[in-house]
Amino acid sequence: MSRSKGEEMFSAQLTEHGFPDWEEEHMFLPGRRFRFDFAWPSVSIAVEIEGGTWVGGRHSTGTGFENDCRKYNLAASDGWKVYRFTTGMVTSGDGIKFLES
Repeated sequence: MSRSKGEEMFSAQLTEHGFPDWEEEHMFLPGRRFRFDFAWPSVSIAVEIEGGTWVGGRHSTGTGFENDCRKYNLAASDGWKVYRFTTGMVTSGDGIKFLES
């Protein structure tokens, strides 16, 4: 699976800011195909980069949004904290700043 520009940029920011090792495309729930863009499984923290928010990408369609809701609800019920950032939030640095706080 190829990474989006936002995911590539966020990965570089994690490295630049010295974040501990993370996993990409982490499958968090056995038996389901859901994956997190970035995850720290030992502390059950994940980051999702929501691309295409202004151009009708998958996350902003009815089906895509509904599937994301299912994914995030299942993650929460499994004890995960999921932080969601748009590509714009990554570009501006708001996403990485939020994680540092």
